[in-house]
Amino acid sequence: MDHVIRKSWVIPFCMSVMTLIVACATVPHSGRKQLNFMPDKDLDALGARAYSELLVREPSCKDQKVNNEVNKVANRVSKAAEEMDHPGFDWKVHVVDRDIPNAFCLPGGKIVVYTGILRYVKNEAGLATIIGHEIAHAVARHGGERLSQQLALHGISSVGSEIFRDKDGNLDNKTKAVIGALGLGATIGVLLPYSRTHEMEADRIGQLYMAKAGYDPSESIHLWERMANIDKPPIPVWLSTHPTDQERISKLKELLPEAKKLYDKAAMKYGLGESI
Repeated sequence: MDHVIRKSWVIPFCMSVMTLIVACATVPHSGRKQLNFMPDKDLDALGARAYSELLVREPSCKDQKVNNEVNKVANRVSKAAEEMDHPGFDWKVHVVDRDIPNAFCLPGGKIVVYTGILRYVKNEAGLATIIGHEIAHAVARHGGERLSQQLALHGISSVGSEIFRDKDGNLDNKTKAVIGALGLGATIGVLLPYSRTHEMEADRIGQLYMAKAGYDPSESIHLWERMANIDKPPIPVWLSTHPTDQERISKLKELLPEAKKLYDKAAMKYGLGESI
């Protein structure tokens, strides 16, 4: 009997180990290994559903000039991301008419920009900094990594991606139930609270994307200097999920020469950016 009991955990244990090995992906440009066993198809479906819910819930911007400017920058930066890393996303852009400094890109390439952030970006390159950073989160599959970590903590693992699907290719009932129990659902909240590591990676990758799109990457430094002046609650660094503004600025300065090389090649194609 003891022999049978001992053997009963061997197969699940081996499968779990294999899952961790198979699910290790590499983040573009940083080279970091990440645990991500969330299939791209399902992750993108969560992003699409969250995007649809947002379109119903949030007021759309009616200013066509603002919509055109945001779409222009987003289209250039997303094109640069496709050229560099080939995520194959179904890109969409939506501007929300709310006076809060916010923007994000959901899995699958659904870009959302709030009008309240425009006073801080000042110009196209500033907006490209924000959009490049958010696109980088999506391309690096940070949302899938976070969801995988949450599911792994609750014992949801298996070899390959089939655990997430039923016979019709949809999320299976077990996974839906676990996601619901965790309070995750198809909501923006599960996909966007990134770690400090994710934020620094997105800064680096986003700076490359904006440069590839023909926007001066040095503006990323000026943008975060402006963002540093936004009133924030006093949170100790060791409790914050984000790097400090000064950490970001210092790292972006360090990475600037690499991005400048891309910008020098792209600037001749696109010309100078304009004010928003």
